[in-house]
Amino acid sequence: MMVSISVERPGQRDGVLALNRLAFEGDDEARIIEALTRDGLVVLSLVASDDDQVIGHILFSRLEVEMERRAIRAVALAPMAVHPDQQGKGIGSALVRRSLDLLAAHGVEAVLVVGHTGFYPRFGFSAALTRQIAGPFQGLEAFMGLELRAGALSGQGICRYPAAFGL
Repeated sequence: MMVSISVERPGQRDGVLALNRLAFEGDDEARIIEALTRDGLVVLSLVASDDDQVIGHILFSRLEVEMERRAIRAVALAPMAVHPDQQGKGIGSALVRRSLDLLAAHGVEAVLVVGHTGFYPRFGFSAALTRQIAGPFQGLEAFMGLELRAGALSGQGICRYPAAFGL
């Protein structure tokens, strides 16, 4: 298997949506992807593919975050999916690492995720960074942040998720 990771191309969207439906056993994530795209909020969408078959996907969208009443350049990581037959092979980790490098290079200051507490901390995500951020997930251990600029998430803050998330 030769997996390549690249920015999502227009011709890959059907595969991305199908993968998310399969991995999450439903349409919710596919609807979120379509709504974020329609609303012009997608910052980065990467695809892992093997022989042109989409086997992994990660998406980041603009997220309104203010820390100490200062807007910061933040994104939400959601969704991320790996084909069930390909899980545990490092594809998800490779998608996260590559995307965080690209986001940092483009001046994103922080990433927020509601995700698996056994997976995301290995990349530096921490629930401690989000405890002082008011929003729909405040206080959940699965609500984690990662600073791509030191101190970006320090102090009191608030985040507002886009309507696409249906919160």
